[in-house]
Amino acid sequence: MARPQAITALLTAVMGVSMLQLFLVGALGPRLVEEAGISRSALGLTTTAGFGVAALLSLSAGQWVDRLGPRRCLVVLLVVAAAALALIGSASGTPMLLAAVALGGLPQALANPATNKVILAVVEPVRRGAITGWKQSGVQLGAFAAGLPLASLAIWTGWRGAVWTAAAIALVIAAWAIRALPPDRPATPGTARNADLPRTAVGRLALFSFLLGSGIASINTYLALYGTQRLSLSPVVAAWLVAILGITGVAGRVGWSRKAGRLGQPDALLGLLAAGACGAALLIAAAAWWPALVWAGTAAVGAFAVAGNAVTMVAVIKRADPRTAGRDSALVSAGFFAGFAVGPPLVALLIEVADYGWGWALVATEFAAAALLAAARNRAGTRA
Repeated sequence: MARPQAITALLTAVMGVSMLQLFLVGALGPRLVEEAGISRSALGLTTTAGFGVAALLSLSAGQWVDRLGPRRCLVVLLVVAAAALALIGSASGTPMLLAAVALGGLPQALANPATNKVILAVVEPVRRGAITGWKQSGVQLGAFAAGLPLASLAIWTGWRGAVWTAAAIALVIAAWAIRALPPDRPATPGTARNADLPRTAVGRLALFSFLLGSGIASINTYLALYGTQRLSLSPVVAAWLVAILGITGVAGRVGWSRKAGRLGQPDALLGLLAAGACGAALLIAAAAWWPALVWAGTAAVGAFAVAGNAVTMVAVIKRADPRTAGRDSALVSAGFFAGFAVGPPLVALLIEVADYGWGWALVATEFAAAALLAAARNRAGTRA
């Protein structure tokens, strides 16, 4: 049995690789436009392609994980991620780029169900909350890897060399997973025993994740642009907002997940986190009158909104039957990915026809709706 620290590092790396292609396309966007002839509108379509495919595949990915086992699915995830990155590095035009990013939707769909099943299989219950928080923070660490070391590598190797390096890293992590994880056990037939997370509860968590994902994706997409266009920040300083969002997101996911892991009903925290996210969005909107508020609002988005996704995964791990945890994790993830695909275009429309204030109002409304949904669940009692 691998040590908890090794499992934590492995699962964190897997989560980072699962979305690395999207972060790299964003970080290397200027080079793709100048050197590969990719238009700005095509770059925008990559987010829709990646998250749209991930949302669709998530509807069945969890069943694959339950049947095939998490170890096999983690290896497939990493190999397909490597293939998607290699294709991005070979892209000679928009169709190939979009196809490669769409292929990367499969690793995204498999990531949460497979890593959650690993935690259930090899981690003792008392450590599951903290390890879930760390592995969910791998997404932010993947964004950091794309934005700093890999983007810096592109200065010497070119953008293709940086992407191919990322593909090689994914294969190395695949070999690590094969070596570190125990063989998958045969799937056990029968009906789920644990009724503490019935389908209605999974549906509520998926809807909560959709609302949460819509707001988070909109902030991710337009925060820096808002800083430069409305708050008179330089592009460099506006980029610091994204960095703060990532740092506080890691801290929030780890801290809140550890707390959730100690609770009998981890989803009891979701109302508080969504309400905090709503307040954070209102602070960002109010920065139009007092610019300093954008820093507090950004930090709060990481501490509350980004952390909310990790707590939903803790709830699934703690309450789901181990035999169907992959399916439940995937369905909740499908809601989150669908929110990422839908949220930014709606906010973009409001920004174009009105102003940023209306866009942030929509984000705050999405977070408020998530808080009300969680509060209604808590009032209904601990049983779904």
